[in-house]
Amino acid sequence: MPLTRRACQSNAPFKHGGKAMAKDAEVAGGRRGIPWRKVGWSIPAFLMLLPLVAMRFTDEVNWTASDFIFAGVLFGSVGLGFELIVRKSNNLAYRCGAALAVVAAFLTIWVNGAVGMIGSEGNPYSLVFGGVLLVALLGAILARFEPAGMARAMVGTGLAQAAASAVGLSTDVRGAVLSMGFAGLWLVAAAFFRNAAVPDL
Repeated sequence: MPLTRRACQSNAPFKHGGKAMAKDAEVAGGRRGIPWRKVGWSIPAFLMLLPLVAMRFTDEVNWTASDFIFAGVLFGSVGLGFELIVRKSNNLAYRCGAALAVVAAFLTIWVNGAVGMIGSEGNPYSLVFGGVLLVALLGAILARFEPAGMARAMVGTGLAQAAASAVGLSTDVRGAVLSMGFAGLWLVAAAFFRNAAVPDL
């Protein structure tokens, strides 16, 4: 018994040292991550400044306060989406799929707001693509953001995007073809999610 007690006592510094080293590594890892977060959030801030600077040199750029608010909410939502992606999973394929889905949703909203997906920005048909985003959101919620379910949700979203684009061919061929390219983004995201789900099957 004395020998066992001495052995446990002699190992104690190593145990505490191991915990301290793990804590130091965790803190160091957090510090390494901070610059990347700053860079990530500085990108939308920089993009928000571009029209503000351009307005001082040209009359072709004329953003109103509502335009800046809309852009701020949109960029902030994208940044928050990326934050949630990083926290959700360490799997690279999952992160790529989720990031691509966020980008596809961002571009859909941005293009619709700027020039309109089909026809001009005032074309009521562009509202159909809001339904496509709703398919993506509801699919993700029903899948509980798990990779296998997310893959199916993204396939459904891609098919919805392609169907909406096909109907718009008679109205605006160029816009419909561009919109079909967005369907490709959703399907590539589905492939990434499928890859992330393979180890779990």
